[in-house]
Amino acid sequence: MAHAQSYPSKPVRFLIGFPAGGPNDILGRIVAQSLSEKLGQPFNVENRGGRSGNITTEMAVRAPADGYTILLCGPANAIGGALYPDLSFNFLRDVVPVAGITREALVMVVHPSVPAKTVPEFIAYAKSNLDKIKMASTGNGSSPHVTGELFKQMTGLNLEVVHYGGGGPALKAMIAGEAQMMFEPMSASIEPVRSGKLRALAVTTSERSAALLDVPPMREFVPGYEASAVTGIGVPKGTPPEIVEALHKAGQLAFADPTMKAKLADTGGAPLPGTAAEFATLMAAETEKWGKVVKAAGIKAD
Repeated sequence: MAHAQSYPSKPVRFLIGFPAGGPNDILGRIVAQSLSEKLGQPFNVENRGGRSGNITTEMAVRAPADGYTILLCGPANAIGGALYPDLSFNFLRDVVPVAGITREALVMVVHPSVPAKTVPEFIAYAKSNLDKIKMASTGNGSSPHVTGELFKQMTGLNLEVVHYGGGGPALKAMIAGEAQMMFEPMSASIEPVRSGKLRALAVTTSERSAALLDVPPMREFVPGYEASAVTGIGVPKGTPPEIVEALHKAGQLAFADPTMKAKLADTGGAPLPGTAAEFATLMAAETEKWGKVVKAAGIKAD
């Protein structure tokens, strides 16, 4: 208990495996600031890209298990094991999930030139016009890519996939009409949907999203379909349980803070409170789910 009583007694590293300014970075910085306020020490964000966040995850795994290295965990971790079978670590074995942060819906969007106004209309149109439909992806093995592959597998649509170097280029291509459909996280897709540049047909979560209440969930049209970007924080295996608990409690306190709740809402995600064990179970389920999709689609790392 001496660890917990004195923790943290110095600044903490908060590792984010993606560039500054993107959705992962924005969400991570909100959490880092909240943890700093609750625990009284700086939580210093370090952005390190490469191999879909795996380089940063390996840094966290190799760091001392003393609570002074925190990892932002997300879809890339759930997908990475299947996409990169040569990794030197196993996320589920080597990282201890501490707390969930948000569950963000992705939005199925189409270019206005696509005549479909609903998912069934899109499926019917695509089956008759496969040569006219390209599905944009934010990168090979990315969350939007595998979310789209799950849609393809469950509907039998053999859509051509075009990969772009991130969400920004993919959305630009969509708005320009270079691609006709894509799955994009709520935080990035909501502006072009509200402005009429793109049309939203469904959200991928099991329930409607508060940010786009008039857009139905995909499962109403494709029974059993669910996909979301689950994000949280983790620490290296072996971190003392009392430190894990201290971090978890600080994270849960944040959900009761109106300012924090408003900031999380702005990212497009729904708060994901719960125990550390529940978050661990969720990440295990996400890893199994996306591993099956990656295998079935034959996705290989670039």
